[in-house]
Amino acid sequence: MSTAVQNHTNGTGSHSKDRSQLIPFSSRLKEGRALAQDVWSIYNVANLPADCINLGQGYMNFAPPEWVKHAAEEALNGVATNHYSHPKGRLRLREAIKNHYSPELGRDLDVESEILVTSGANEGQYSVFVAFLEHGDEVIMFEPFFDQYLPSVTFNGGIPVYVPLHPPEHDGKHSSSEWTIDFDELRRAVTPRTKMIIVNTPHNPVGKVFTRHELEQIAAIAEEHNLLVMADEVYESLVFDDNEHVRIATLPGMWDRTVTVGSAGKMFAATGWRVGWLIGPASIILPTLAATTRIVFCTNSPLQEASAVGLEQAKKRGFLEQQRAEYTERRNILTAGFDKLGMKYTEPQGSYFILLDISGVKWPDDYPFPESVQGRGRDFKACWFIAMEIGVSSIPVSEFYCLEHTPIGENYARFAFCKDVDTLKRAVERLQKLKQYLA
Repeated sequence: MSTAVQNHTNGTGSHSKDRSQLIPFSSRLKEGRALAQDVWSIYNVANLPADCINLGQGYMNFAPPEWVKHAAEEALNGVATNHYSHPKGRLRLREAIKNHYSPELGRDLDVESEILVTSGANEGQYSVFVAFLEHGDEVIMFEPFFDQYLPSVTFNGGIPVYVPLHPPEHDGKHSSSEWTIDFDELRRAVTPRTKMIIVNTPHNPVGKVFTRHELEQIAAIAEEHNLLVMADEVYESLVFDDNEHVRIATLPGMWDRTVTVGSAGKMFAATGWRVGWLIGPASIILPTLAATTRIVFCTNSPLQEASAVGLEQAKKRGFLEQQRAEYTERRNILTAGFDKLGMKYTEPQGSYFILLDISGVKWPDDYPFPESVQGRGRDFKACWFIAMEIGVSSIPVSEFYCLEHTPIGENYARFAFCKDVDTLKRAVERLQKLKQYLA
């Protein structure tokens, strides 16, 4: 064989073409920002100082309750619980969901047609989009939005339509209830192509608990325009200060057009378990079952069993009340630190996030920011500076906005208080050093 033939065969000749991008990827990855370097990558612990306290990412640094962990261990030691479950979810978990939610929804839920267990709330939401979106259908989402909504919508041919929550303009501490919806703006966002609206309450990252009056107005718009409502209620068990968590599915006429999303990970401090559920009428659940069966087939069996035990025993043990009190303490530790700094922030009615107004944070003109935060909202630089110089990480809120509305989000950083008390106290102590950088 000649040298020329050998080089051609092995692809090592000097005239060989660049083969690193042979197969073009789908345009949907660009439309959903999936290829952009996201905040989770930029503010990953690997990129920050080793001793930086992570209040950015919304996972706990403590374990699930012992009795839930014990249930997981028992399930792992079984036989049937280590094999495939029905795509609908294990019957024990569906029964537990029925018993937990039927009183709250005011109806006797059918475990065969009105409950679907999913591989985390996120996969459940994705499956709803697969089941119901046609190419060009529009999905309304309130900003700031949970960042997974965007690619989940665009990957399935949907077009996101953004309606911002408007923050209060006065100085000092304010409640998340003061982030308001302009309902004229919401009505203008509805077009003949609108198919769905996402309502996240308690809200990530604002912490807003939507009022009954707000939900009634959203419900009226959904009814008028025949919209499917996705009620993302994964923070349902973390509502503070006697605020009322109203389920939009319970409002007149809304059961038939609403899918309610829940999460064992948020409820039992087990975000890595990836166990969630959907509740709704058969007309929504059964098409979504067809989608999820082809996406993941079923959710992991042993942790479904453990989640079932969690729901079965949570109320008897007074767990949800105890957990709410513990999160209230954690929230108060962090807000007391912000009060001491004299900084403006949003006190959340629910969830486990606080938005801190970082518009007054200043840094040297020649500060060496990495390329990853250049050209983004001002909050990207502020969060990087705080992480590197103060030693506490947070997440820039403009990531949860469309480009047009970035100026709203770039005034804020999101701090998570789903951490143990000692960690939060150490973070507050460090954050006091931020005072020297305030204008």
